[in-house]
Amino acid sequence: MTDTRAAAVAPLRVAVIIGSTREGRVGDSIGRWFTEQARRRDDLDLAVIDLADFDFPERYPEEATAQMARFAARVGEAEAFVVVTPEYNRSFPASLKQAIDYAYDEWQAKPVGFVSYGYGSQGLYAVEQLRCVFTELHTVTMRNGVGLNLLDDTVEDRRREVTSLLDQLGWWGLALRDARAVRPYIS
Repeated sequence: MTDTRAAAVAPLRVAVIIGSTREGRVGDSIGRWFTEQARRRDDLDLAVIDLADFDFPERYPEEATAQMARFAARVGEAEAFVVVTPEYNRSFPASLKQAIDYAYDEWQAKPVGFVSYGYGSQGLYAVEQLRCVFTELHTVTMRNGVGLNLLDDTVEDRRREVTSLLDQLGWWGLALRDARAVRPYIS
């Protein structure tokens, strides 16, 4: 017996956000690798949002710039997120925090997963801080993530983690999509 409901479900729109804008970063290659893994699934519709592609202002302006509005619109279109983040000094980069703050309602009642990297800690300190930020924005953060130790891990070692993260993200993404359709989220 086949489940006809599953066949009729539209793919979940997932934005993969590359959070580092540093010269010489590895986040773009890790983001591309993760996206390639995720594209093997037919239940996800992936879009990459690379913060290096945006020209954000130095200071938070009184009114949103076109780049800020474009970023917030991209966040609003997504139904789930995977944030690719490095760990810098036991935290995540300022460029990522700046971008996160450009949206608010657009994040709400959507799941967020993490792909992190660093030296030794796999970027887990950055993820723990990001969980606090995203909780404040009324998201649901995934328990499982993908962590890479740049000293000795290879991305091939992490395929099982990718599967777990995407399974959780898919479940929460569809559940929250259905919930928002029945009852719009208000904070």
